[in-house]
Amino acid sequence: MSKHAALIESLDFAGLQAALARRIAYRTESQLPESAPELRRYLTEEMAPSFAALGFQTEIWENPVAGGPPFMFASRHEDAALPTVLMYGHGDVVPGDEARWRKAASPWTLEVKDGRWYGRGSADNKGQHSINLAAIGHLLKHQGRLGFNVKWLLEMGEEVGSPGLQQICEQRKPALAADVFIASDGPRLRTEAPTLFLGSRGVMNFKLELIAREGAHHSGNWGGLLANPGVILASAIASIVDAHGVIQVEGLRPPPLPDSVRKALSTVQPGEPGGPVIDTQWGEPGLSPAERVFGWNSVEVLAFRAGNPDRPVNAIPPRAVAFMQIRFVVGRDPQGFIPALRAHLDAKGFGQIELSQEGSEIMLATRTDPDSAWVRFAVRSLTETTGQAPVLLPNLGGSLPNDCFAGTLGLPTIWVPHSAPTCSQHAPDEHLPAYSGEQGLAIMVGLLADLGEGWPAGTRA
Repeated sequence: MSKHAALIESLDFAGLQAALARRIAYRTESQLPESAPELRRYLTEEMAPSFAALGFQTEIWENPVAGGPPFMFASRHEDAALPTVLMYGHGDVVPGDEARWRKAASPWTLEVKDGRWYGRGSADNKGQHSINLAAIGHLLKHQGRLGFNVKWLLEMGEEVGSPGLQQICEQRKPALAADVFIASDGPRLRTEAPTLFLGSRGVMNFKLELIAREGAHHSGNWGGLLANPGVILASAIASIVDAHGVIQVEGLRPPPLPDSVRKALSTVQPGEPGGPVIDTQWGEPGLSPAERVFGWNSVEVLAFRAGNPDRPVNAIPPRAVAFMQIRFVVGRDPQGFIPALRAHLDAKGFGQIELSQEGSEIMLATRTDPDSAWVRFAVRSLTETTGQAPVLLPNLGGSLPNDCFAGTLGLPTIWVPHSAPTCSQHAPDEHLPAYSGEQGLAIMVGLLADLGEGWPAGTRA
């Protein structure tokens, strides 16, 4: 039995649901310009009073990027001699897409049924930061103190690429100073499996384009005489990543997996019922499925166009374009990706293809060492609370702005996700599984209670 069993037995799930219901009702769709006032209202009307009720001081930080949504900084200070935790969440969501919801009546009303908490943001990320804030509230109610200081950064633009987050972390570094970063976002490996991840893969998008001539030409009259941009571009892509998903450009491949990463992934099995079937022969040979998604790089074609796929005609298209993406782990400088691709295309005879980076910023890869004292501490805590060892992922397969916290602020980063792979994140009928949500609250109460009893040895200067 967990040493915090009495605390966990008295958890207030009804109170958590009530708070989440209020927060879901705010239509914080950051991808829609008309939602800008709602983004600010979420902070000032909902989150500021919620933090204040727990003894936090709050302030709005305006975005250093022109037109970017605001941030909220909240701080609860118990004693200068105590260590400090920095926490994070985002209150913005993707568009509600109301017309396509079928299992719940509305994206803006929390609906609890069939073991799921439905609503836009229930999984990403209102539900997750609500769980963590409820855990703090529960500890304060029953203990009167935490035993450490807490700072919280809440952003409202994660779904549009976190504009200004990097600059905020640079400009406000003294205010954000802490001993460790603990937050929740992204999915567990499986619904029933408590999970820790220590960073994320980085991401860079790029575009390949070939414009051969003005206008299309009849494929009968000119077939065999005119170079087809679609064929050329497809061949170029196949020279970058082959028909089995294996990266062919050395400059895009990561270094060998560190032993600590390989060990952490040795028992990890991706996928769960209801999800897609894993293609076991896809990706780098000699790696397990877990190593391919959490420990290796991938190159993906996101979109490819030549001619008009909706209404094809008998003509050789004048232009072909492909939008591609590199997901990458630590150990390779992403600034070298475009030069490596350019050199590769030129060497393979594809010098006529234009290559450009898509988007102004690259999201960097991060990873806390799986052998660190912080990770061992978190694994022990989750194991004691749940009775099972958590899945430990050196990094998430997807990407989060973790480089702001691990790189700019220089913090060890521990992520404790509360949602599930099949939660319909960014889709109609988004939901938080009640099981992972309720267990997530217990996990966070246990983890924060453990921190209040004593910091891991060797983790403070």
